[in-house]
Amino acid sequence: MLKLAVLIWIVLGTTLAGSFVTVVLTVPALYAKAMENIPIAAGAGFVVAIPFAVVIAKKIMAQIPSRT
Repeated sequence: MLKLAVLIWIVLGTTLAGSFVTVVLTVPALYAKAMENIPIAAGAGFVVAIPFAVVIAKKIMAQIPSRT
């Protein structure tokens, strides 16, 4: 399950990081300090994606019949 969770995290983390950076670039108050906020937003996107990736991986693994 760990391998599946990592694969999901890579895709989901990139998506969330891009979404958070887009928010920084579209909100004028955040855009004023974009050079400081963009790395924070990208890092937050990757960190927030970790629990979501684990939950999604568990749900996928529950749908797959066991090999035993």
